[in-house]
Parts: sequence; structure tokens; C-alpha cells
Amino acid sequence: MNDPHSIVTLHLILPADRSSFFSLLLQQGFSVKIQTGTSVKEVLCEQFGLSAEYVKDRIKTILLDGKAVDDIDRAILQDGSSLALSAAMPGLAGASLRREGLLASFRSQITHRGDKKDSAPGAEGMITVKIFNLLLNEIGPVFLKRGIYVRKRDLQDFFQTLPEKFQKVFRAAEVDSQKIDLEDLQKMDWLRQNDIVFLSVDSDGPGLKRAR
Repeated sequence: MNDPHSIVTLHLILPADRSSFFSLLLQQGFSVKIQTGTSVKEVLCEQFGLSAEYVKDRIKTILLDGKAVDDIDRAILQDGSSLALSAAMPGLAGASLRREGLLASFRSQITHRGDKKDSAPGAEGMITVKIFNLLLNEIGPVFLKRGIYVRKRDLQDFFQTLPEKFQKVFRAAEVDSQKIDLEDLQKMDWLRQNDIVFLSVDSDGPGLKRAR
């Protein structure tokens, strides 16, 4: 991650029913800070604030660095890890990737075995997260409110896909804690030379303190 002083922060407020606008960005992948050397379960429940019941019942497929995870207590996240989260997916492929599913034994070559080496618990690092299908609307807003790091060009590409002018999509915006006119926001001159944007999104109502 770049020098924090070179990162521009963007906070957006939009109607709650428009959080799905960010689905493409969340599927493409974003970065978050975590305490590394800890298990997938610890990161999801303790660091991201998801309930153990939700993780068990709703997040049916977890890929860590491209490999399917069955035991979320043993799979350890390191600095630079990639984590993909999905609800149950249809078909044979979905069934074979499902956590602790009946077909798990048929994917031995792409199963994460669990490894506690490399990062000492408590070290701060960055991981890439991707969210898919039903989880986009369920936990996407959790990550957006918490705050995510995205590359400038990814954010530019995303903004260009919006079907309406910013004034019809967002209620308000702040850049580096300063209010910015939505028309000026859409021009994207505020991005300057920054390569990384820390993006946080709240629905209508007072802004919440954002974790960075």
C-alpha cells in the first residue's frame, strides 16, 4: 500500500436502496487492512464484525488465494492474501466448492490445507477481498461503511458505469474530510496524482466514524 499521505479519502452518502450500485466494484476486488496471522473465521467475525451464525449459514464458498477453504479455523490470512466470499452457487461447480460439502473430497488439488506460517498474529497487513452473488447486498454495505481501498483507475472505471449523474445517485460527498460539490466530484479532478482511494459509504443519515 502506498504512503498513507498519498491516499485520497472519499466518503459518500447515498440512499440505502442504491447500495447495489457498488456491486461491480465489490466483485472486482478491493483491499482492506487486517491483523494478519489470524484465521479466516477470526477475520470475518472479530475484525469484520460478522456473526458466527451468518458465516456458517450464508457464506458457503470461501476461496483463499484461489483455493477452496473447508476449515475456516485453520486457514490463515497473510499480508497480500486474496479472499473471495460467496453464498451457495448452483450446479456441480458450486457444489464442489461448497465448504465441507459432500463433493469436497473431489477437489483435493484446489483445497486450502491450512497453514500457520509466515505472519505473526497481530501484524497489520492488507488483503484483497471479492464478494459475489447474494452476499453483495447482505455484507457489501458492511465493508463499504467500514471503508475499502480501491485503485484510482478502478474507481474511475466504476464511476463511468453509473447510469445517472452523480446528483441523482449520491446525497453528499466529502474528499479528505471536506465537502465537495457533486458536479465537481463527477469531474474527478480531485483524484489528482493519487493511485489509491480510501472509499467509505453511508446510507442516508449522519455520517459514522470510519475505520482506516
